[in-house]
Amino acid sequence: MNRLILLCALVLAICLGCNPVGAQDTLAGNGPVYVKAGHLLNPVDGTVMNNAVITVTGDRITALGGADTDIPAGAKVVDLSDSYVLPGLIDMHTHIVGYLDRYYFAEYFQSPHRAVIGGVVNAERTLLAGFTSIRNVGAPDYQDIAIRDAINAGEIPGPRIAASGPSLGITGGHCDNNSLNHAFGERSDGVADGPWEVRTAVRKNVKYGADLIKFCATGGVFSKGTIPGQTQYTLEEMVAIVDEAHTHGRKVAAHAHGTEGIKRAITAGVDSVEHASYLDDEAIAMAKKNGTWLAMDIYNTEYTTAEGKANGIPEENIAKDRAVGAAQRDSFSRAVKAGVKMVYATDAGVYPHGQNGKQFAFMVQFGMTPLQAIQSATINAADLMGWQDRVGQIAPGFYADLIAVQGDPLQDVRVLEDVGLVMKGGVVYKP
Repeated sequence: MNRLILLCALVLAICLGCNPVGAQDTLAGNGPVYVKAGHLLNPVDGTVMNNAVITVTGDRITALGGADTDIPAGAKVVDLSDSYVLPGLIDMHTHIVGYLDRYYFAEYFQSPHRAVIGGVVNAERTLLAGFTSIRNVGAPDYQDIAIRDAINAGEIPGPRIAASGPSLGITGGHCDNNSLNHAFGERSDGVADGPWEVRTAVRKNVKYGADLIKFCATGGVFSKGTIPGQTQYTLEEMVAIVDEAHTHGRKVAAHAHGTEGIKRAITAGVDSVEHASYLDDEAIAMAKKNGTWLAMDIYNTEYTTAEGKANGIPEENIAKDRAVGAAQRDSFSRAVKAGVKMVYATDAGVYPHGQNGKQFAFMVQFGMTPLQAIQSATINAADLMGWQDRVGQIAPGFYADLIAVQGDPLQDVRVLEDVGLVMKGGVVYKP
């Protein structure tokens, strides 16, 4: 009995010592927390407030003041006087569920439950990289919704997630599974053909808790036998998807590499176009006129080029990635120059989660200012998510989601690749 009691006490001590989900009790349980920010960056206008004090009560920011803020004796203080402090970052295109060994065909040899466990690990890695909110655009069997709910319940650490559930796609298209022959009856959860069938698929995703709807308007890079530039859904089908989703108050993200598919998706009224690799002048003008957001993942080609072969990715897919990546970066530069609305979107899952911050430097290299890149991952992303009243800024009423870095990100955006402190909802998860 004494041995059992000792074991229980040891387990409890370990859990209390290492579980970041319980950190809120330690930090903010008995009153406000005061965060001293040496340099506080406002992404709305790029201004920097020196010697700011952020008051956090529970999971919200309740006041923002200067060095003259009255901090009561004995109050809890997080001292970031030597740091630049920003709102928690937002990645608008992730695939959080996945196998951790990176092998391209892992789903054929490992249980899908392993992918969910991978999603739990990936969620924490993403949070510790400074991304306190994400949009997950595509996961089978509503696995991303389960992870979202576990995070919201305080059971596991991770970012706030807007989850899509299964992506909608045509039979044999990018959002279907095409690797096995017909005898295996392979078919993805979200496959739906025709206007009424896609409406049913939208309704099903809404029924099981999807925050948004994602569909594949064109072929893709990492699917077998599809051509990235080739249109898949008809305009009639796309209109049905968007109309049904908007009826249920859900925004719509369209995977679209090809020019015609991008234009159809914009015409149908989607809220964002993902990838947007082959833009022509007309597509750019349409996106700008309609206020359509572009979510362009211009970093991950680096990872696929370096590690794709070792990860078992077939040469067919690596070749598609090389071709699409070059075109996409050119399209990105032209879209930035034209003033199209853009959000930060990495396609995390194509490369390892936790490296999300590496895209900032590429966005600057291909045409954005550091401030524009930061805005894409804060206020712009919050706007597209419909969360502009709760994330993306450090201001009273917003969630206490903030990060700290050593160095001025307006001068060297690469400092966002190495985040020193992460607070989400008033809880410090890192260090």
